[in-house]
Amino acid sequence: MPIYAYKCESCGLAKDVLQKIADPVLTDCPACGKATFKKQLTAAGFQLKGSGWYETDFKGGNSCAAPSAASEGAACAACPAAASATDAS
Repeated sequence: MPIYAYKCESCGLAKDVLQKIADPVLTDCPACGKATFKKQLTAAGFQLKGSGWYETDFKGGNSCAAPSAASEGAACAACPAAASATDAS
């Protein structure tokens, strides 16, 4: 079951509530009793671990490194710019 964050706009009470997805949204504040208890938007709490598709396909950044000062602006061999430069000559 997901945990939803709620906050009362009247008294400022903040509370995390364990609810089923099918349960109705809470509207009455348990502290002040007013109908100003609103669900807040929060970030998802999960982390990808292991050696699955994320690890092998997306993690690690760009395969084309920025040119170093020693190469004086030449692109690496894996860069598309390097392939098109050699094809043009």
